[in-house]
Amino acid sequence: MQEMDFIEGAEYLESWPTEDILRWAWDAFGERAAIGTSFQGAGLVLMHLAKTHDLPFSVFTLDTGLLFPETLELKSEVESFLGRPILSLVPDYTPAVQAQYFGEELWKREPDFCCSLRKVVPLQSHLKTLDCWITGLRREQSGTRQQTGVLEVYRMEDGRAIAKLNPMAKWGREAVWAYIREHGLPYHPLHDRGYRSIGCQPCTLPSENGDERAGRWTGFKKTECGIHTFMTRVDVASLGDPTI
Repeated sequence: MQEMDFIEGAEYLESWPTEDILRWAWDAFGERAAIGTSFQGAGLVLMHLAKTHDLPFSVFTLDTGLLFPETLELKSEVESFLGRPILSLVPDYTPAVQAQYFGEELWKREPDFCCSLRKVVPLQSHLKTLDCWITGLRREQSGTRQQTGVLEVYRMEDGRAIAKLNPMAKWGREAVWAYIREHGLPYHPLHDRGYRSIGCQPCTLPSENGDERAGRWTGFKKTECGIHTFMTRVDVASLGDPTI
């Protein structure tokens, strides 16, 4: 796909139904597009929509080695439900080796560094194989995500532009869960135990806070693991400027 095509895509995708946005991505990028999921509600909806509309995107997840057992069980359930494997991206260090190099329970002392080692670095490597990363980000999730665009463009370290597609950006939490219930999708059992958002086990707690990111990194001024903030977003219109 030519960089200039991003400009046209950004203009009209905002008003399209989610399944049509996914169809556009498959037509534009084919196997160079993939869905990334941490098995939150929106990701489950995305994977189901792709399956029911015959869009064979590959799917990947970040397996940090610190996930809840229930998360790994859900991954197996979703693979069976979808009838296809989900690629696990793993960090260079096991938790034990990380402890040898950087000390025990790094997440309690330097959570940003821990997230970088266990999430950002593996993702960076995988994105080199893609032209389009499809996520389940939604504007309603938190203040830091309110400006999420359906189509965003980022510049990789090698200068290449990569599309970040957020087809669920306009969905509310209730709409997500209504879809899950309607279609009988398997979902994370910890949601029924008061967990609003589910990440690594040491950094995730149940919460009664209405913020969908509540319960993550309690005690730190941190709301993002870094996978959605490590790249610099490019103004789509600037792609037409050869000086940028």
